[in-house]
Parts: sequence; C-alpha cells; structure tokens
Amino acid sequence: MILNQCKSKIGILASKNGVWMHVFFNYCQRRTISSNANADLIVSILGPPNAGKSTLFNRLMCKESNRAYRLGSDKKKTRSNARIGYRSPSKRSGGAIVTPVAGTTRDRRECIGRVGGTTFRLVDTAGVDGEKIDHAFGKQGKHSMDGAMIRQTMEAAKQSDLVLLMFDARLGVTSDLAETVRWLRKLSNAGDQQQHREIVILANKLEGDRWASMDSNVLDNLAEVSRAGFGEAIPISAEHGEGMVDVAEIIDKYTLEKRQRFGLPLTNEETYKKNTDDDNEKPLQLAILGRQNVGKSTLVNSLLGEERVIAGDTPGLTRDSIKVPWLWKERPVQIVDTAGIRRGLQRERSDEIEDLAVLDAMRAMKLADVAVLVLDAQAQYIQRQELAIADSVVREGRALVVAANKMDLVVDDEYTKHDFAKAVQEQIEVRFPMLRKTPVVAMSSLLGHNVKKLMPTVFEARDRWARVMPTGVLNRWLQDVMEEHSPPSQAGRATKIKYIIQTKGRPPTFLLFCNVSELPVNYLRYLTRHFQDSFNFFGMEVRLVVKKSDKNPFGNKSNKKSFVGIGGWKGRQKRMIAQLKKTGMPTKKGKRGKRSKS
Repeated sequence: MILNQCKSKIGILASKNGVWMHVFFNYCQRRTISSNANADLIVSILGPPNAGKSTLFNRLMCKESNRAYRLGSDKKKTRSNARIGYRSPSKRSGGAIVTPVAGTTRDRRECIGRVGGTTFRLVDTAGVDGEKIDHAFGKQGKHSMDGAMIRQTMEAAKQSDLVLLMFDARLGVTSDLAETVRWLRKLSNAGDQQQHREIVILANKLEGDRWASMDSNVLDNLAEVSRAGFGEAIPISAEHGEGMVDVAEIIDKYTLEKRQRFGLPLTNEETYKKNTDDDNEKPLQLAILGRQNVGKSTLVNSLLGEERVIAGDTPGLTRDSIKVPWLWKERPVQIVDTAGIRRGLQRERSDEIEDLAVLDAMRAMKLADVAVLVLDAQAQYIQRQELAIADSVVREGRALVVAANKMDLVVDDEYTKHDFAKAVQEQIEVRFPMLRKTPVVAMSSLLGHNVKKLMPTVFEARDRWARVMPTGVLNRWLQDVMEEHSPPSQAGRATKIKYIIQTKGRPPTFLLFCNVSELPVNYLRYLTRHFQDSFNFFGMEVRLVVKKSDKNPFGNKSNKKSFVGIGGWKGRQKRMIAQLKKTGMPTKKGKRGKRSKS
C-alpha cells in the first residue's frame, strides 16, 4: 500500500521542475515511518471543538518518552528572556496547549502514549466543525486555515487503528458531532481491507456519579449517541482521570489484536525499553524557530514532502510545537515546528494562548540539539527579536544554523544566492560578534530551492557540537596561544594557565586550570575567538571555565608529608600501630621501634 501511494506521486512530481524531485524521496521515507508496519497501535482523538481532546491527550501521553524537563537554565534569568517574554515553565509540562477557548488546537500532534505496559502512538487533532468538512476539499477551502485543519484531522483518522470520538455529554449530540459521525461511518464503509479501524465513543466531562442520579439530560444524550452505530458511549472525565481504566482496556485489547495480525509478541514493553535505552538510535533533535510568518511551517512541509503542518499567509497559525519523526538518508531526525515568537510588548496580555505557544517553542529549543533560525528576506535586515532568539539559543548551549528564507524575492542574475548568504552572515557578525561565521543557508521553502542543503549543514553542526577534543591537542593549542599572547598579570603577579581539559560536549565545555581565580573578560574573548578559528566551533557557545589550582597536578598526591626513615610516614604509622598492639604502649617520641626480622 505504501509503495502504491509513493508511485502515485511520481506522475505529479515528474511534471514539475526538477527541484521538486527530492520531495518524492522524502515523502516515501516519511510515509514508511508513519505506516502500520511498525505494529504499534495508532490512536487518534477526534471530536467537536472544546470537547476535552487535548486534556485526554496529555493524560495518555507517556511522560518518560516525551520528557518534560525542568531545565536548570530556567532558574536563571538571561538578558534575552526579557525581550522574548515567556512565562514561568512550571505552569506547563510539555503537553498539548489546553485552554477554555474553542479551537485552540489546530495541527495534529503526535506522541508516544502509554497505559500500563502498553505503548502506542497517540494523535491529537483539531476540533471538527461539521459545516466545514465538505468545504475543506473545495476550491475556497483549499488555501484556508479551516480547510487545512479539517484535512489534518481527516488524515489522522485515516491513518488510525483506533479512533476515540469524544463529545461533551452535557451538551449532547450537536450538529458538529452528527456530521463527524456521518463522515466516520462513510470512512468505515469505504472498503479499505488493509486498514482495520475501530471507533469508540467517549462521553467526556462526567465527574463523579451525580450525573446518573440527577434529573438531567445526560442519560438521554448517552442513549441518543448510542444509536450512531459505534456502540455505547463510555463515560469519562479526562480532567479528573475518571474512566481511564475502561479506556486502557480498550487500547490494550486492540493492541493485542494488531500484534497478533502481524505475528509479533503480544507485549511491546521490552521492545520499547530497548529502543529508548539505545543511544545509537537516538534521533537528532531539530527545532525550527523564528518570528511569525517567516516560513517555518512551509520549510517543515518542504523537508517532509507532504502537508504535515498547517501553513499560510496568516501570522500565528502554529500554536503547539509539532514533533514529526523523520528519516533523512537513513538517519533518524525528530523535527519540531514551533510557533512564531513575537516580543512580549507586541502581544495582547489577555491572550494566554500565544504566551503558552511561545513557552512551548522555547522548551522545544532547550531540548533540541540544533536550532534552525528562519529569517525573512523581505525584512532586508535582521530584526532585534531574531537576535534575541539567537542569543537564547547560544546561551542555552545549542548549535545554531540560520536559514535565510524567501530568497526568490531578492535573488536575480546579478545578485546570487551566495551573495545573499554572505550578506546575511556579515549582518549577524556585525550585530552579534559571538555568532560570526555561523552557517547560513539561503533558500526558498515555498519553491523548494536549495532546501536540500539544509540537512547536511544541520548534521555538520551537530557533529561539531558533540565533538570531544583530545587533551593533548588542547594543551598544544594552549601552548601556542600562550606563546603568541600571554594573559595579563594581576595584582603584580604573573598569570599562568597550566593546562586545559574538556569536561563535556553538547555544548563544548572546557576547564582552564590557572594560578588565579578568574581571567579578564577580554582575554577570555580572545581565547574563545582563537579556539573557534582553530577547531571550527562556529554557531555555538564555547564555554571556558577558570579554576584556580596552586598545586602541581602531576605531583604524587600520596606523599603529603615527608619523614625521615624507611617507608616514609606510612611505614612509620604501621610501626607505631604494631608496637601499640604488641606492648600496649605507644612508641616514645624520638625513639624508633626495632624492625622485626622476617
């Protein structure tokens, strides 16, 4: 089935320009990952707007595999946080954005879910508006945001093995729910024999048991929805965790059935632990950052070769940070599309959604290996907010790659893409000297021009960022630097840097052992600049930490004191203990005990 889908794309892509041919290969790779051949149950959550889908998504999400770190850098305030202006990270745990506003979720968000020992793939979707289902595939809905949201939701349902259809049991069967049920019934009767899809209805927002005894219309709503043809609804409360046992039993049941069809072991817990503990299979974490409406989502779709995230001309379309697993030349990558980051003064303080979206974007940056900062060529100059984002990336210790997007608007026969990339690099160096010679890739994500050069640059940046330098090479470099420019003396005392070691990579951190507690700031900048030129550590922060060391590191630490006699102070201590055991009296001062003949 996957091969047929890939073959069907050939006719479309072959008629277009040759620059689009890379989209076909990326499409095949992406579809191979998201196919059902991995035997993991794919569970999608559908329903009308404001039915509690994202709340259930956060509850079923595996916290171990989708780790929401409380990073140590969150405790310190950097100079760039004031301009970016995101809120306290303790208010969210890295899940989907949940607010009382209907239509908060727009893209389909995937993660690894877990109930007990069963792991599965979980998909959160946008709320289904019944009136816009038919409109989504029309001429007007093809380029609209509402049409893109409905298409993303439909695609999630088509790829799923289990669809959890949620609705607000207090409202009952609305027109949106009825239209969704009609579309799902039509999808089930489509006759796809290779896709085994089950649909379960969840009646949400039923806390406690008062709804069953009170004079309310809840029981009538449950009876009415049971006539949809998908069985009786299961009462749950996603916010309070009630009814999760029934949901876990359903997921476990269909997981076993799917694994039996593929002839695999009935449990996937051992495979899950093996995959999570294997560092060799750990994917590259890539975060796409930038201001609003610079082409981040279009770049992600161009890399993946499909309409995976919603993209358009309207600023602020992306809200959640969407993680997409991907294979690039058989190398695993997890690419994260993030929301556009505006300055705090430009946002409406009453709009909590944008603040949460910015917080989610900053969290994606902190968990990334490489961050790609997307610039807009129409702006002609690097904006202050983009420098603030770059400052946050570098201070967090991530590797930075700049994607100068929309080059088709400025490049012509006389002004080439190389001139454009060089001009961007010069602007960065003038306004931010720490980021000189940062890799810059000029591209047009909308037309696909030069997009293929981004990933090789990203992997090269990750390799430099994670490189571990030999101690001998570092000390030879330090000797050359000291001969060229020795550190200035302090308080009438000559400053000496004895040796240097690397304490860790990711980011590269080095320890300088000196006879002083600190070095002048300008000399540390000189060392950093010389180090970057010597070992090509551009686009990242090189951390040089000074440690005072008055002792000789190569001396024998065991000879703390020198005493006259055979064996030194250790031998004398042994003889004193032997004399005390033999006579019960300590050895008199100034007299040495006789050594026993062996």
